[in-house]
Amino acid sequence: MRDAVIVGAVRTPVGRRKGALASVHPVELSSHVLRALVERTGIDPGDVDDVVWGCVFQVGDQSWNIARSAVLAAGWPESVPATTVDRQCGSSQQALHFAAAAVISGQADLVVAGGVESMTRVPMGASTGTGRPFGDQVRDRYRGVDGVTADEPVPFNQGVSAELIAARWGLSRTALDEFALASHQRAAAAQDAGEFDAEIAPVPVAGSGPAPGAPGESPAGDKVGADEGIRRDTSLAKLGELATPFRADGVVTAGSASQISDGAAALAVTTSQWAREHGVRPLARVHTAVVVGDDPVMMLTAPIPATERALRRSGLSLAEIGVYEVNEAFAPVPLAWLAETGADPARLNPRGGAIALGHPLGASGARIMTTMLHHMRSTGVRYGLQTMCEGGGMANATIVEIL
Repeated sequence: MRDAVIVGAVRTPVGRRKGALASVHPVELSSHVLRALVERTGIDPGDVDDVVWGCVFQVGDQSWNIARSAVLAAGWPESVPATTVDRQCGSSQQALHFAAAAVISGQADLVVAGGVESMTRVPMGASTGTGRPFGDQVRDRYRGVDGVTADEPVPFNQGVSAELIAARWGLSRTALDEFALASHQRAAAAQDAGEFDAEIAPVPVAGSGPAPGAPGESPAGDKVGADEGIRRDTSLAKLGELATPFRADGVVTAGSASQISDGAAALAVTTSQWAREHGVRPLARVHTAVVVGDDPVMMLTAPIPATERALRRSGLSLAEIGVYEVNEAFAPVPLAWLAETGADPARLNPRGGAIALGHPLGASGARIMTTMLHHMRSTGVRYGLQTMCEGGGMANATIVEIL
């Protein structure tokens, strides 16, 4: 019986908006991790049957099927096809699901999944323009729901959704700020211990200088090798000074939200048999992969039913999962997930999350999976679960098993 195994996982460092990676075209970010994947696994690019690449805002520098552009920029054979997918924040996690399905079904033997987002060069919302993406029928369906007005051109605001979640689960401003602070502290500790080093492929950037507080730069300043978003000097006092932009009487701030970022990540997916025949060592097996839809106004709650479905289909209990990665789009998302699932908080995002590391939308699914796999292998965890909320009220959930 065919299976799906991950034989390589690599990412760029995550750059702040207008930070160290701002000058790097998203095609180059993508091609960089494709080349790094080959270097680290020894796979022949000519053996790749397809590349499935996540990217949310597919306009400007990220238009014209950026996946195909990345393949060509990486110097891979012209025979390697590629496609770009959009499942909002879960785009590259969905790319992994598509890759696993392709190899399990026998449609392919080796597929590369990943994604990119340069939120400096292609700002959030760039693909919306002056349009009304939801249309009148969708707006009419949800008219009168808290946070939606009849004349609002884009009726679903994720910040408002985060506030709705905080209210529903009784999450205080202090609880959100404490979670945000812990994310920075965990990420800083992981960076200081070198825990990200094995998963990051430093990015050449002409004339770059060391980012403040970010180790990992070469002496000449020609490579960016560390995540930029970690705020080592933050505190509850500083977080408490931030405004609540989504509601005047709200609890969500920029400090308890994910950072706008630049980055890319890639995963190589094949079967155990192909890996054995080609002398490639599997890192983990894709055990279970699901996707669900949920309330599009509350929007960010779908990781809860996605986790339930993944556990049900896997036959595993939550207690058997050694690490959980729940994307920190906003602090209320993982906190509500914890409240509903009863999961062990100590197993959640052990190396920090998007509040500290950043959230380059189309790359985040693959970035999180890369971080989780490296954590699992270094700590001996057998099962890991990843889930993330997505625009429109959806969520992917993936369970992997270390081999």
